[in-house]
Amino acid sequence: MARTHVLAATPLCELLGCRHPLILAGMGGVARSELVAAVSAFGGFGILGMVREPLALIEREVARVRALTDRPFGVNLIPSGTAHALLRSQVDLCIALRVPVVELFWDIDEDVIDRLRAAGITVVHQVGTVHEALHAQAAGAHAIIAQGVEAGGHVRGRQPLLRLLPEVLGCVDVPVAAAGGLADGRDVGQVLAMGAQAAVLGTALMMTTESFAHEVHKQRLVQAASRDVLLTEDFHINWPPLAAVHVLPNAVTRGERGDPFTSERQVIGEEEGRPIYCFSTDSPLRSMTGDLQAMALYAGLGVGRIDDIVPAAVRLQRILQAAAAHLRLVAEAPGALASPVCYAAEVQQGEQAALAGEARALLVLERAAALGVFDAWRHAAQVQRRQCLQRVLDAQARGCAVLVRALRSADAALPEGGRHEEASASGGDASMEALQRTRGDLDERWDALLPRLDAALAAEARQALEARASAWDGLAQHLQRV
Repeated sequence: MARTHVLAATPLCELLGCRHPLILAGMGGVARSELVAAVSAFGGFGILGMVREPLALIEREVARVRALTDRPFGVNLIPSGTAHALLRSQVDLCIALRVPVVELFWDIDEDVIDRLRAAGITVVHQVGTVHEALHAQAAGAHAIIAQGVEAGGHVRGRQPLLRLLPEVLGCVDVPVAAAGGLADGRDVGQVLAMGAQAAVLGTALMMTTESFAHEVHKQRLVQAASRDVLLTEDFHINWPPLAAVHVLPNAVTRGERGDPFTSERQVIGEEEGRPIYCFSTDSPLRSMTGDLQAMALYAGLGVGRIDDIVPAAVRLQRILQAAAAHLRLVAEAPGALASPVCYAAEVQQGEQAALAGEARALLVLERAAALGVFDAWRHAAQVQRRQCLQRVLDAQARGCAVLVRALRSADAALPEGGRHEEASASGGDASMEALQRTRGDLDERWDALLPRLDAALAAEARQALEARASAWDGLAQHLQRV
């Protein structure tokens, strides 16, 4: 793969219809038409945050985006956070309005994905684990957003982005974007260098003049340090239970407004006649009045690296320039596929290419194995068997992540997609038998590759392989008992 020192369009950009691999997070309330249009007009991809919003508002915001720009955009919906009847109507409206892209988050609703795909809408699903990524892919998502625990607002998983991202990249074969704490160009350049096809920006674009966040919220973000951000379940009204969020501290997080789960509901604000309750997931918006400081002050862990409110185009241009600079530095770094230093440059390049080819071929097989494990998990009826398969999949993902990092450090392309539909169509028992047969071949390929990786990656690979062997042994013991 040829190196580029600009943020060239990726296959995900082509899928979405944008020029730059920069996506506006579909933040509920905050990502309204003015901000979405600004991001899309710049060449990124804007997503309207429309969770639980009434149909009239969605129709109005879609019309406003189209009045402001002719560039593509999307709409974010959250099935598990929306009443069923409203969700169905929202999906109907997106289809009727010919919205080109719909982003989904939280639980994976296969029926919603089926309806959107049948209408020709591109579906992007944000996930917090490898397991969810495989599930979303199997359900028909065209692309995945891997969200690290550093993200602001609702946080689905608990893995840091730089650990989750290569695992997801290694296990799925649809395009993957990265989200979680990405505040500047260095952050963006880092995830693009790792193989992400776009970076998703939340807090960085909430802190813009076009953002619909209230000025009170924006100023708290400007003043905040990353160490101030808290992960809490205090703001829970309107969402499924046990849904953690990253916020800045306030009277609620300090316990000054009572117990979030036993206190009587308190109205602390109003938005166009709608009451805003303490402990709700509502964040302060321009359209709200009341005790704004007691609302959910969402913030990602990158907030401390942003200290101003600027137009979205200014923020995005800064990020583009800094990301390109970071990629230039990455281009000069040595790869993780080791070769003797005494070789001539052309010999080293040939050796690197051969090693990359072996690593890529192994990743294709490991990815197919991960798909097979997930398929077996889907068909498993027993809870204990599912738990055993989950441990196998976790270890499998770690090995795939090693191969992803090795390939990307050598500037080698990841395998192209196209195998998951075939893999997910197999039966559970057949999948298990096939996996058992291929384990020996995979181990032999790893034995040949390990001595040629750099020391750090080789050590990580050995740990992953040991964990996988242990998980497979546990599964075998379970199968013997049943």
